[in-house]
Amino acid sequence: MAEKLATATGRSVYARRKHLVGAVNGWIKHILGFRQFSLRGLNAVQGEWDLVCLSLNLRRMSSLMRLT
Repeated sequence: MAEKLATATGRSVYARRKHLVGAVNGWIKHILGFRQFSLRGLNAVQGEWDLVCLSLNLRRMSSLMRLT
């Protein structure tokens, strides 16, 4: 990782990754109030995460529908 961050290209790629992921996770934590999983097991957690993402997308779609 240190080698990647030593180059200008590596730093720019890393900076974009932080920006894109942080915004979505911030929305899920702050707006939806989702901070921990309720279920156990990888399949159950994946299903729960799918529901969280679905609810976020539906919320965003509904606000966009009101604008048109």
